[in-house]
Amino acid sequence: MNDPREGTLLEDRYTVRRRIARGGSATVYEGLDERLDRPVALKIMHPHLADDSSFVRRAQREAKSAARLQHPNVVSVLDQGHTREGELYLVLEYVAGPTLREVIAREAPLSARRTLDLLVPVLRGLAQAHRIGLIHRDVKPENVLLTEDGQVKVADFGLMRAVDEHTASATVLGTVGYAAPELVGDGPVDQRSDVYAVGIMAYEMLTGSRPYTGTALQVVNAHVSRDVPAPSGVVPGVPPALDEFVLRATARDA
Repeated sequence: MNDPREGTLLEDRYTVRRRIARGGSATVYEGLDERLDRPVALKIMHPHLADDSSFVRRAQREAKSAARLQHPNVVSVLDQGHTREGELYLVLEYVAGPTLREVIAREAPLSARRTLDLLVPVLRGLAQAHRIGLIHRDVKPENVLLTEDGQVKVADFGLMRAVDEHTASATVLGTVGYAAPELVGDGPVDQRSDVYAVGIMAYEMLTGSRPYTGTALQVVNAHVSRDVPAPSGVVPGVPPALDEFVLRATARDA
């Protein structure tokens, strides 16, 4: 069944071509910027969020902040607007390649070299965001994209703080499998929460699975009460330096 948005034109500029993904707060489409004749990604917020005017104002502020983040390892925020129905949308750089989730599914457990080749660009992009005061809050393999020539880009900056405040529960954001203890507890959330999520991603890349499985509540409790084990305990031969990186990044004491 076709999505009714496909083929529509947003604000006389952006043609909606096809749906790429649907998440808890928005649907993402491949689109075309008719004015500049270039492909873009269109992230359109779900209708129920458009009814919350305070959310819309916060989301617009977050998008403006994210648009300041210019880095080769971050998906750029190009524009924002509203549909005829009033939903907020973002116009993003379009990345045609796979997500890190797809790479893990195909290749895991990844070698140390392959893991570092993918993780270092993620860390560079996050470091630039952190330097200008932005926190991602939802770092996970689905939000790491690869271009067709293999360049790594972190996606989904902007809106996460606004969605967090709208739901009043950080655990609603994305996958609890990557959530730092302070995201699911009472601790202050800062850049170190992103570092924790990168540590979990590194563990998953090196071993082929996340350290904790079960229900959402079981996983949350594990993040709060247990230390992430060394990847070499699952896959012998993981270099000690990568073990140390994972253990330091995922330390429960931020």
